[in-house]
Amino acid sequence: MRTMTTFMLTGATVTTAGCVNVTAPDKPIVINLNISVTQEVVYRLDNEAKTLIQQNPGIF
Repeated sequence: MRTMTTFMLTGATVTTAGCVNVTAPDKPIVINLNISVTQEVVYRLDNEAKTLIQQNPGIF
């Protein structure tokens, strides 16, 4: 008798549970990505390399 009551309560709980509906949107999803990418290149030459380049300007 106990198992029958348990099954009936479980069935009643399942049937009265809320229903979840998932639907696709009518319009397409638009994602605006306004990204500004800037890059700075910083270089430093040590004094030996700097003097070498000044002595040989046609090296590069």
